[in-house]
Parts: sequence; structure tokens; C-alpha cells
Amino acid sequence: LRRRDLRRDAKACIENMSAELKVFGKENIPRQGGCVLTINHFHRPGLGAQWIALAVTALVPLPIRWAVTGELMCQGKWYQAVGSRASRLFLRRLAYLYSLITMPPMPPRPKDVEARAASVRAILEFVKQGNEPVLGISPEGYNSSHGALTHPATGFGRFALLLSRTGMKFIPVGGYEADEVFYLHFGKEYELSIPGDFSTEEKDEQAMQMIMRKIACLLPAHLQGEFA
Repeated sequence: LRRRDLRRDAKACIENMSAELKVFGKENIPRQGGCVLTINHFHRPGLGAQWIALAVTALVPLPIRWAVTGELMCQGKWYQAVGSRASRLFLRRLAYLYSLITMPPMPPRPKDVEARAASVRAILEFVKQGNEPVLGISPEGYNSSHGALTHPATGFGRFALLLSRTGMKFIPVGGYEADEVFYLHFGKEYELSIPGDFSTEEKDEQAMQMIMRKIACLLPAHLQGEFA
């Protein structure tokens, strides 16, 4: 029940990983805070998306505060009801141990509106009050059926613009597996801004498109999805 060092444990996981890890864009790994690391949610049976977050945490020489799901949906499983409830308890404890920020699961459910708003407020408070904060987040927030990029929930672009207004820069990261090699690709830092007189919905869509296309550029064509 004691708090643990996420980077130390992430490095232990990556060092003991059976697959080879190849890293591209090492020059883009942040050396100072004030940035948001946006990762894709690549997965396959036996390789969960959490490995991308672990690899990023092990490589970035700064403490990262990750926003993670607070519940595993277990959809279609015979143990769905019990599994989802148990996952909430487990993930709440995990969040305490590693200072994670939990968010309701994706895709969004009407009953989670208040909880999602509270998570957004917690993230913004961390960003505004932190000393050179580093935030890690996966815009998609859930597994696709084929491992390729999927469309984030409506509102993610607006949320990202709120982060941008606090002065946070964005760094895209793409992770995937090919030929039994685990690849991690860091992209260049950029500022998220939408010039022009657009509606709230248009700004949301354009910001989301910019973020997802930056990630897509770091992935092979078959994983870029609609953002190719």
C-alpha cells in the first residue's frame, strides 16, 4: 500500500521484456516539462496498450502523470459485471500507488458525465499548479478491433485546446509491434492552436485531427486508420 516510483518500475518492466525495443526520434524525447505526451492505443492479444505507456515512462527522464481509465469494460465476457466492478477497485489502488489520474472508460457513457468533468478538472489543476508538468494521455482511450488509430470521443479537441492555453506543448508518440520488435517513435514538439473564427465544434474537430495526424505520421500505413 506504499506509493511507488512509476519510472523505476516501468524501466524494470521494459528491461525484462522479451521483445526487442527500437526507439526512433530520440532527439525528440523531452528534457524539460510543460508538455503533453499523446500516445496511440495499439494492442494485440498478449500485448496491451499499457506497454506503450511503460516504454515512454522508462525513456523520458522526467516524472510523467498519466491519465488512465478507471474501469475495464470487459465487454462480451461472461464475467463482465464482476470484472468491471473489480477493475474499478484495482485501478483506484493503482492510481494511488503511482499518482495516476483516472477517467471514466471509453466510449463515453451518459452516467459518467460528472465523473468525466471531475477528471478533466483534476488534470487542469495538475497542469496549472505543477512545476514544469508532464502529462501522458491516449486520445483514443480504448482498444480498436484491429489495432489501428480510432476516432477519440467528441470533446477531446476542446480539452486539448484548454491544455494548450496553459502553455503546454504537445509531443506525439507512436508505438507498435512488427516482426517481433516493439517500436516506439517520438515526434517533434509542437504548439496546438487553431487560427481563424471557427465554432466550438469546428475547433474541437480541427484540434483532434491535428493531434491524431501527428501520431499517425509515426505509425506504419496499416495502423494510421482514418488519419492516414
